[in-house]
Amino acid sequence: MNNYQIDNLLNYPAPAIGLWRITDWKYSTAEQVKWTEQVLDMGARVIDLADIYGNYEAEACFGNALAAAPALRDRIFLITKCGMKLVSNKKPEHLIKHYDTSKAHIIAAAEQSLRHLHTDRIDLLLIHRPDPLMNADEVAAAFIALKSAGKVLHFGVSNFIPAQYELLASRLPFPLVTNQIEFSVLHTQPIFDGTLDQCQRLRVSPMAWSPLGGGRLFKSQDEQAIRVRAMLETVGKELGGLTVDQVAMAWVAAHPSRAVPITGSGKIENIQLAFDACKVKLSRQQWFSILAASQGHELP
Repeated sequence: MNNYQIDNLLNYPAPAIGLWRITDWKYSTAEQVKWTEQVLDMGARVIDLADIYGNYEAEACFGNALAAAPALRDRIFLITKCGMKLVSNKKPEHLIKHYDTSKAHIIAAAEQSLRHLHTDRIDLLLIHRPDPLMNADEVAAAFIALKSAGKVLHFGVSNFIPAQYELLASRLPFPLVTNQIEFSVLHTQPIFDGTLDQCQRLRVSPMAWSPLGGGRLFKSQDEQAIRVRAMLETVGKELGGLTVDQVAMAWVAAHPSRAVPITGSGKIENIQLAFDACKVKLSRQQWFSILAASQGHELP
């Protein structure tokens, strides 16, 4: 799969399916297989994980489903992440939360993910967070070794600012294929800090985590959330009765960087709503009215 195909895959009008809460769902392996089949039958393909999700258990949880139903694997574009070390009862050697993008850790983390996921390859491996001690040459060496071994097919980053992205990209003989970032109606910074401009310039589709503001959109009573919620309700009515979350997803997907929202729900009905939202077309006035509500003032 070349970079053009990757871009088309990530730009397909569908959300990526995030599994950071998979261990909270308490599905049996059979239930997880059924859920995965339903999601794939909707048209989903991109599944997003990380080694640290679910207190280091999410990958194995989903891997049990892949082991029970091996045919699922070829229907999935599988993403996972590495480079963070959390304080956890699963990792007693971690005395403090920190980052590790050494060659040894990246390769060891990828190999552990392969074991947990019961697969012979990771479609896309991301560095989870910028590491202040990142040696770009060392990260590149790890990526090249994993790609040469056929263990990881593509690479990207998460939460990188443009300068960090460009530094790592400058050391690689192949392109990074995404930057997974926080982007929502309540977190618009990537529009203005150069992150989404860089994605457009490189024709790289970013992935948007917390596209619903991590629950703030529905629960928070702060002034920004109240303003945005009201505007999303107004636009939803204009669009024939769309829900607040659908309009918020559509707003993210409408950006010309072709951002891919990541939905984190385990409920099939919520995932269907997210699919429907990715196909909604907002007018420019609707899109800018939501941006102005988020910022709390008329645009300059």
